Amino acid sequence: MPLKILVANLGSTSFKYRLFDMAAGEKLLARGGVERIGAAESKAFVEADGVREDFTVPAKDHAVAVRLCLSQLADPKRACLKDPSELAAIGFKAVHAQNVTGVQRVDERVLKAMEAYADVAPAHNPPYIAAMRLLSRELPDIPLVAAFETGFHETIPAASKNYGIPMEWVEKYGVKRWGFHGASHRFIAGRAAELLGKPGARIVSCHLGGSSSLCAIANGQSVATSMGMSPQTGLPQNNRVGEFDVFALPVLMRSTGKSLETLLDDLAERSGLLGLSGYNDLRDIEAGAARGEARSRLALDVYVASVRHYLGAYLLLLGGADAIVFTGGIGENSVAMRQAVCANLDWFGIRLDARANDSAKGEAAIHAATSRVQVWIMPTNEEIVVARQTQTLLDTNAG
Repeated sequence: MPLKILVANLGSTSFKYRLFDMAAGEKLLARGGVERIGAAESKAFVEADGVREDFTVPAKDHAVAVRLCLSQLADPKRACLKDPSELAAIGFKAVHAQNVTGVQRVDERVLKAMEAYADVAPAHNPPYIAAMRLLSRELPDIPLVAAFETGFHETIPAASKNYGIPMEWVEKYGVKRWGFHGASHRFIAGRAAELLGKPGARIVSCHLGGSSSLCAIANGQSVATSMGMSPQTGLPQNNRVGEFDVFALPVLMRSTGKSLETLLDDLAERSGLLGLSGYNDLRDIEAGAARGEARSRLALDVYVASVRHYLGAYLLLLGGADAIVFTGGIGENSVAMRQAVCANLDWFGIRLDARANDSAKGEAAIHAATSRVQVWIMPTNEEIVVARQTQTLLDTNAG
């Protein structure tokens, strides 16, 4: 009997999905998405049985995008779904909620916890909440499951999880390093250990993209990660600040006359690589640096320095590493970024094969034969992680 699970991955202006038949060996039945949500014209696509169709649609919000997804999957010419009621569940790669983590059946308790942290994850929580409420109304008989990105990082020891703040803030308000990109780091933990033939492998997972984080992994578990209380922390993000001293805020408020809310919006929307370079895509930044633009060169240098900072810290924390894995849009596709991150690390036993790094595509080893630490490019698969977590929750509840 088919066990069809739809996995939804929402961004501030995007909606991506994959449909799996878990009873047929986790078969991918279809995938699709909508980009530029809220623009006059949104770009959408759906792919099933190797056939892709592209559309231009007016998707004013995520609710419209979700409805479009369901209608595409139920279209008779694709035969992915007879109708939405055939779904066993809809799993969401959810981001953050106040004192709620792990894998949860979506209910009013979970939604209120997500709403409480809408200002902590402003690019993610509002669209997820809107989509979940829409589907709860329109498809009340289909279970909605939230697999929170923070869940993978529950294993981080207290010494690496806590800030130097009053314990009351931790105990009452949940202020601590929660960590994100959990589905991606969880996938890398499993796949890298499989490739190395070593379940207890020490791995540094480098999820580098529009949103970036590093994770130290031992025995398949997260033991440290670069993001903290919010997805705005750690490495410089595409347009989010990354590491930042909060005591700069009073200075900025006095000097600019801006409110705290306006400055937080600047830090969440107009900072990071965009703030440094003027571009919000690494490819444009690399091209600007090649043209001799000082701001673009600075942005690349700041980003590389931050990645290397956390990489060095995690090599120390783990007592070395069996593998360093690059994933995410930047990690998988930027030859120059991988080279810069791994430069002059011979004394750590890390040595790239320049030719392999230049030509590698998809899942590939790029370390030199003399490197003690293996270095890999590894496409992540966050959606299958969420599908598996969703199925586990369904099975547990059925039992």
